[in-house]
Amino acid sequence: MSYSIRFTREAERDVRRLSPKLKAKLKQILLSQIAEKPYNGKRLVGDLSDFYSARLTYGDRIVYSVDESSQTVFVHRARTHYGE
Repeated sequence: MSYSIRFTREAERDVRRLSPKLKAKLKQILLSQIAEKPYNGKRLVGDLSDFYSARLTYGDRIVYSVDESSQTVFVHRARTHYGE
């Protein structure tokens, strides 16, 4: 069973800044990997312990959380985590 995907406003801003090629890659990762098996991402630690991360590019990550009750993945970030 596939999870639905939702974006926060911040993630929507991140996606608008991506190149068309990276937007296509993001879509492919979300639909084929994260929506199918959201817990396969890297579990984050500390203040972000409720979140998971998947690699988009060398410097860019998809940061998301999972709501089991609604079978929804919430994408919080879709760009760099290096402060750029």
